[in-house]
Amino acid sequence: MSDDKRASASRPAGILPDRAQPHDPAVERAVLAAMLRDPDSCVNTVIEHFRDPEVFYSHVHREIFQVIIDLYNDPDQTVDLVSVAHRLRTLNKLDAVGGEVFLAELDGAISTTVNIEAWCLILRKYYILRKMIDVCSESLLKCYDSDADAGRLVEEIETDIFNVRSQEETSSIVEICDKIEDEFHMLWDIYEGKVEVGIPTGYAQLDSYTGGLKPGEMFVLAARPSIGKTSLALNVIRNLALPTRSPRPRRVAFFSLEMTAEQIARRLLCTEAGLSESVFWNKTFQNSELTRLTGAVAAFKKAKIFIDPTGGITIAELRAKARRLKMKENIDVIVIDYLQLMHADGRVDSRQQEVAEISGGIKKLAKDLKVPVLVLAQLNREVDKTAGAGARPKLAHLRESGTIEQDADIVTFLHRNREDAKEVSSPNQSVEAEWIIEKNRNGRTGNLKLLFFPSRMEFLPAAPYSEEDCPK
Repeated sequence: MSDDKRASASRPAGILPDRAQPHDPAVERAVLAAMLRDPDSCVNTVIEHFRDPEVFYSHVHREIFQVIIDLYNDPDQTVDLVSVAHRLRTLNKLDAVGGEVFLAELDGAISTTVNIEAWCLILRKYYILRKMIDVCSESLLKCYDSDADAGRLVEEIETDIFNVRSQEETSSIVEICDKIEDEFHMLWDIYEGKVEVGIPTGYAQLDSYTGGLKPGEMFVLAARPSIGKTSLALNVIRNLALPTRSPRPRRVAFFSLEMTAEQIARRLLCTEAGLSESVFWNKTFQNSELTRLTGAVAAFKKAKIFIDPTGGITIAELRAKARRLKMKENIDVIVIDYLQLMHADGRVDSRQQEVAEISGGIKKLAKDLKVPVLVLAQLNREVDKTAGAGARPKLAHLRESGTIEQDADIVTFLHRNREDAKEVSSPNQSVEAEWIIEKNRNGRTGNLKLLFFPSRMEFLPAAPYSEEDCPK
């Protein structure tokens, strides 16, 4: 075998060091020339499309681009051939880029700047292609490492590819007159019931405050330990996913960092059947209740609930798995139980910084996938120490990071007196609870009255009036 063939056989497919990556030198020169000729207009246009010098394939063009940007951001400087040449000379880079002759040739590379937008789009396209080549090439090399964790490697590659995809999307400034009429029609359609604001949770009073679970929003449900936030989240999942409870069943992804898939399945099954799990292990189950249990099994057979019980999941792993479920199963809602059990991707200086990174990652996930994310969170135990078991939670009690409050669109608290449940002896006996809407970015706040049935771990809306309120 010849040396060339031997080298080709040993090289991973797709890695071609002897082949230039996608680029267009003429377009790169045209963009730089436009920035030099009309900096007030063209530099701003370029910045809207990209800021990274890596968009330019030529290292010479990268150096010139960076100098133009630096001069433009300096209020005491102007952008022209003389100032750019002076700055390059000061940095000892003028000769490396071709001297003043090259800059003069660059200035004459175009006759008009009218096509600057189109040139920027071309450069972005080639930049994205080069990034994909780099990601794929690096992924191939990683795959040749026999010691690599295959599962984690797949998630890393998915994350890298998604990051490249997100770089391709650029936001545009929109004039209000272009949107105001469309939004008027949207509001009218909502009023007439033609358009759904958000996904109904099954708790009508909550939906009247929040509009349901809206795409792209981060909805926080926080509580002290052992109050029932997981049970309430599972109640919401039942309402979303079961055909018997929703006219339009949704597909739900549930990331449980605290419970196993088996525990979740048992909890859902018993709650839907109206039974306590304890009746099975203390042998008090009645055969007359079998119909309810089999009915619950039949209901969940038709539900689309995807459970991931990975403990200590990182935000990168969560994003990779959620994106995969969105592409494969077209999930409608993501539920996470709970935020403080997650980990950041890399090393961080403090736990507060780690929680902040996780919270920001969850919010970005909601926006990227355009689905609502219901995330459970733990409250500080300080609320119990300072004000007792019946203390009402506040935003300041969110554990470990105030950024959860900042990132979330809606922050709610589940509140009840933990001691009340100890007095419950009958399966049909309930205790009072509250679902407190403490922050609502796009609506009003308030309190919802609930009844909690500890034996079957179910929260139901309380009647609007008690017997004492009724006339005698």
